[in-house]
Amino acid sequence: MNQLPIILALGTTQTLAWASSYYLPAILADPIARDLGVSSSWVFGAFSASLVLSALLAPRIGRQIDLVGGRPVLSMSNLMLAAGLALLGMSTSVPLMIVAWLLLGIGMTTGLYDAAFAALGRIYGDSARRSITGITLLAGFASTVGWPLSAWGLETIGWRNTCFAWAAAHILIGLPINWLMLPAVKGAKAAVAAAVKPHVPIDRTMIVLAFVFAAAWTVTGAMAAHLPRIMEAAGATTAQAVFAGALIGPAQVAARIFEASFLSRFHPLVSTKLACITNPIGAVILGLAGGGAASVFAVFYGSGNGILTIARGTLPLAIFGPENYGYRLGIIGAPARMAQAAAPLLFGLLIEAMGARVLIVSSALSIAALLALFLLRKGPQTGT
Repeated sequence: MNQLPIILALGTTQTLAWASSYYLPAILADPIARDLGVSSSWVFGAFSASLVLSALLAPRIGRQIDLVGGRPVLSMSNLMLAAGLALLGMSTSVPLMIVAWLLLGIGMTTGLYDAAFAALGRIYGDSARRSITGITLLAGFASTVGWPLSAWGLETIGWRNTCFAWAAAHILIGLPINWLMLPAVKGAKAAVAAAVKPHVPIDRTMIVLAFVFAAAWTVTGAMAAHLPRIMEAAGATTAQAVFAGALIGPAQVAARIFEASFLSRFHPLVSTKLACITNPIGAVILGLAGGGAASVFAVFYGSGNGILTIARGTLPLAIFGPENYGYRLGIIGAPARMAQAAAPLLFGLLIEAMGARVLIVSSALSIAALLALFLLRKGPQTGT
């Protein structure tokens, strides 16, 4: 089966989904808070709650994709994200804003990477690695596209109409692409009717993988919220810190191209181990050279994060195979989503106390993930 059309389709809808949900608060949190007469912490708190809800729902959503395929689930995500964005745009109080973010949390768990990876595993089985890499390559530009569009919308039509515009994009662009381009699964109704909850043991391998990605996504959540601030604490100027942040997206994409062209010949364990050492290397260089090396750190961090995103889909597939793949992804990914939700607050407190030395903590988490990977066998394993 030719994978390119589905890679292009899911790459497009993933870019839209990430840009209009996960990357939205960075631009709109402050104006939303001002209009509602509260601190922006309320908006980020609601956003964190949406990530926690997403974590709790992830195994169930993964199981649903295993049964019926990605087409109905990813299409539903467009409806949920559109509803959440529309309600956010209409919000006149904190409770309404929180409900909007909870809807967006449901949309994120049904429409971001884990759901897309599960859909690809359902379609291609063991051969899904290339398509997983392909969609992350395209969606790696989500912040590059989303932040400027949201900022432009904020300046020209206001934050409320920007939310409405993103909602319309899900209905007019995302929903038709997901529904028309993803194949329907034959016998889906019968599969649901006959389904019983699968027995997926939480064995050592599952626990190790959950720890690895939770540690990695703690760093990701922290850097997404605080990287410019950390760079300035290390001695970078504001301009240097902003430029460093702008390099993360291209570094992620370049690393994914490297993964697709060179590392794909190796087991995903190899690329995952390499990705875990990039943050510590960048931190050492920054510590030795000072704030002027902020861009170097950003490139190292971004490249590792780009590969880790792929590994989150390819490593469980390589170890366990495609059976119950979506359900496994949901279980393995739940702690990572929880950690990602807590990381901005926790690292914010650590930065107050430690300044740039907070990179010692992020490096320790990355090294702990690396060491944990040595406990894994290349598989395949049955998990029984």
